[in-house]
Amino acid sequence: MVFRKPPDGGWGWVIVVVSFFTQFLCYGSPLAVGVLYLEWLDAFGEGKGKTAWVGSLANGIGLLASPVCSICVSSFGARPVAIFSGFMVAGGLMMSSFAPNIYFLYVSYGIVVGLGCGLLYTATVTITCQYFDKRRGLALGLISTGSSVGLFIYAALQRELIELYGLDGCLLIVGALSLNILACGSLMRPLESSSSPPPEKMFADKVPDQYFVYHEKEKTVEENISILEKGYIDEKCVNNGPDCKQDSILNKNALSSININEKDTYKKKVVEQTNFCKQLAKRKWQLYLTYWKETMVLFKNKVFSALFVAILLFDIGGFPPSLLMEDVARSANISEDDYYMPLISIIGIMTTVGKLILGILADFKWVNTLYLYVTTLLMTGVALFAIPFAKSYLTLAMLSGILGFLTGNWSIFPYVTTKTVGIEKLTHAYGILMFFAGLGNSLGPPIVGWFYDWTQEYNTAFYFSGFCVLLGGFLLLLAALPCWNACTNQSSKLPPNTYSYKVASNA
Repeated sequence: MVFRKPPDGGWGWVIVVVSFFTQFLCYGSPLAVGVLYLEWLDAFGEGKGKTAWVGSLANGIGLLASPVCSICVSSFGARPVAIFSGFMVAGGLMMSSFAPNIYFLYVSYGIVVGLGCGLLYTATVTITCQYFDKRRGLALGLISTGSSVGLFIYAALQRELIELYGLDGCLLIVGALSLNILACGSLMRPLESSSSPPPEKMFADKVPDQYFVYHEKEKTVEENISILEKGYIDEKCVNNGPDCKQDSILNKNALSSININEKDTYKKKVVEQTNFCKQLAKRKWQLYLTYWKETMVLFKNKVFSALFVAILLFDIGGFPPSLLMEDVARSANISEDDYYMPLISIIGIMTTVGKLILGILADFKWVNTLYLYVTTLLMTGVALFAIPFAKSYLTLAMLSGILGFLTGNWSIFPYVTTKTVGIEKLTHAYGILMFFAGLGNSLGPPIVGWFYDWTQEYNTAFYFSGFCVLLGGFLLLLAALPCWNACTNQSSKLPPNTYSYKVASNA
C-alpha cells in the first residue's frame, strides 16, 4: 500500500469529526457504566466485586488486546475494522439487554463491547495519523475528547432511559445509537495513492522467481513443445516409413533427458524453497529475540520500571471512582433531591478540561512533564483518601471534579514516555505500558468491590486505592530525582525534558 503525503486538512477534518463521534458512541456507555452498575447490583443480587468485573472488562480488554487490534487494522484497514467493530459494540449492548445472569454480561458487555471499543480506538487513531502530519497532535487531541464527552452525556442519558424504559430498554436504545458507528466508519476513506500498482503485481515483483516451486508459464511452453514434437514425429513416420522408428527412439531419449533435467530443476527449486523457509523462520526468531532484548533494556532503565509500576497502580486505584462513585453516593444515603447531576458526568466533563489544560502546560519549556505527571498521581492519591470523609453531594461532586481533572493526565503520558525512553523506543515502550494500564483497569474495580463485600463499607477500599496511587507516585518521584540519577551515572542518558505532543503521537 502506497500512501500519499498527509494533506493536513481537506478530507482529514471529516476524518477528525467522524473519529470524534466514533469514540463518543463506542466509549460513552462503557465509561459511564457506573449508572448501569447500580441496576445490575439490584437485578442479579451478586456481590459488588463480581458485578464490577463487567465494567472493568469493558474498559480494560481493549488495552489488553491492543497488539491484536493493531494487527487487524494493519491487515484490513481502518474502514472495514470500524464497520465490523460497530456491529460488535451495538450487538454486545443489545445482547446485554437479554442477559439472564452476570456471567452472560461478562461476555456480551465485558468482552464483546470492550474488544469492539479497542478496535475502534486503534482504527480512529490510525486513520487520523495517516491524514495528518504537522497538525497530528491537534487532530489526536480533538478525537480523544470524544470519549470524555461521551462519558459526560451518556451518564445522564442512561439514567433517564432507565427511568423511562427500564434497564433492558436502555441497553437496546444505546445499542441502536451505536449503529451510527457504521455511518462514521463508512466515511473513513483510506488515503491511498491512485497511481499505486495493484497488490498482486506488487507482490509478484517483490518475490524472486527462484522461490516459486511451479510456473504455469513454463508448463504451458513445455506442453506446447511436446505437442509439436509429437506431431512432427507422426508426420515423419507417415512420409519416411522405416526412418521414423530410429527418429522416434532418438526423440524418446531426448525427451527422457529433458524429463530428468526437469526433475533436477524441480528438486533444486524445492531445496531453494526449503532453504528460504528456514532463513525466514530464523529471521523471525531473531526478531523475537531482538524484541525481548529491547524489552529487557527498557526495564533496566529505572525510571521506566518505576513508570510501569506507577501506571499499573494508578489504574488499579484511580479507575474505580468512575465506575463506583454512584454507588458511593447511594451508600452515603444522599437524597435524590440533592442529586443535581450524576457524579460520573462531572468526572467526564472535568476529564476533558484536564486533558486540555495539562496538555497546554506540558508545552511550556519550563515545565518538566515527568514531575507534572508525578504531581497528578500524588494529588489523585490524596483525593482518594478524602472520599470516605465526604458525606454530602457537594463534597462528592467536588472530589469527582478533582479526580476527573487529574485523570486528564493521560494527555501528557506520551510526553512522559518519550522523556523516559526517547523517541526511537517510544512505540515499543508505549505498547508495554498500555498493556499494563489495561490490566490495572480490569483489576481495579473488582478489588475495590471485594473490599466492600468483606467490610460492608467503602472506606477501606478507597484507603487501599489511595495507597496504591501514592505508592506509584512516590516510586516514580524517587526514580526521577536528579540526585539519584547522578549517583547511578545515568543522568546523561535521559532525553531532554520536553517533547511536543506531535512527536510523541508519531508512534
